[in-house]
Amino acid sequence: MNPAYKSEAGRKAVAAAYADLLAHWPVPCESLRVPTRAGETFVIASGPAAAPPLVLLHGAQTNAASWMFEAAAWSADFRVFAVDVIGEPGLSAPVRLDLEGEAHALWLDDILAGLAVARAAFVGVSLGGWLALDYAIRRPGRVEALVLIAPAGIGPQVNVLAKFWPLLLLGPLGHRRLRDKVLGPPPAKLGADQQRLLDFLGLAMRHVRPRIVKIPIASGAALAALSMPILAVLGGQDVLIDTASIRRRLADLPTAQVLWLEDAGHFITGQAEAIHRFLKAVRT
Repeated sequence: MNPAYKSEAGRKAVAAAYADLLAHWPVPCESLRVPTRAGETFVIASGPAAAPPLVLLHGAQTNAASWMFEAAAWSADFRVFAVDVIGEPGLSAPVRLDLEGEAHALWLDDILAGLAVARAAFVGVSLGGWLALDYAIRRPGRVEALVLIAPAGIGPQVNVLAKFWPLLLLGPLGHRRLRDKVLGPPPAKLGADQQRLLDFLGLAMRHVRPRIVKIPIASGAALAALSMPILAVLGGQDVLIDTASIRRRLADLPTAQVLWLEDAGHFITGQAEAIHRFLKAVRT
């Protein structure tokens, strides 16, 4: 049994929804299978083959489909690689590695080798933000720029289940309310593809087993040693991570800038253009 899922029926439901999302990817793309020491890793590649490489790392309880609209925008100027993180509800190996030590950095080493990429910009959200940050700390020469969206690993985690556990007793209604607490209320108007993605995120939250782990916090010395350009995108209403603490810790880093969105929660949308500008500026 894949450890990411609560049941085999849930795995099949999420897999079917993911296949549907991949069929609606908004720009031409390739599906790649990259061998790594932790198992095969699925990657969606889009954008010109000769363009600067950009690696996208999603958060927990989802997969690379969560990047479909950002990947479409960024593919104009970058070769975008949206990675299915291992141990999450995608098409990569069902292995959840220890968050301590080099296991995830070695996994990313293998991915870059398989993609023939020596150095890339990285964008990570939540758990993916921690993966990108951890890699930048351990392999600074391989990270050209770093975009961290509501990242784990800099500020303390908030135990959202302890705070909102009664909602889990309310069945589907409670799950929807919990989703809105974590992701924020959905926009009033959505296109068909946007609604499809939002439905998928809700489906994954119902069927995917959350990682009940403590994310390692980067030391002050590790953060201070980072020399690549960094953009952190943080929401003031994040219920999962203490973003005010992240903002304070990054304030002293000369290479870091913070985009603070006071009314945003953990699931931050509408910032693809700002991130695109930052990534293009790094190239000039």
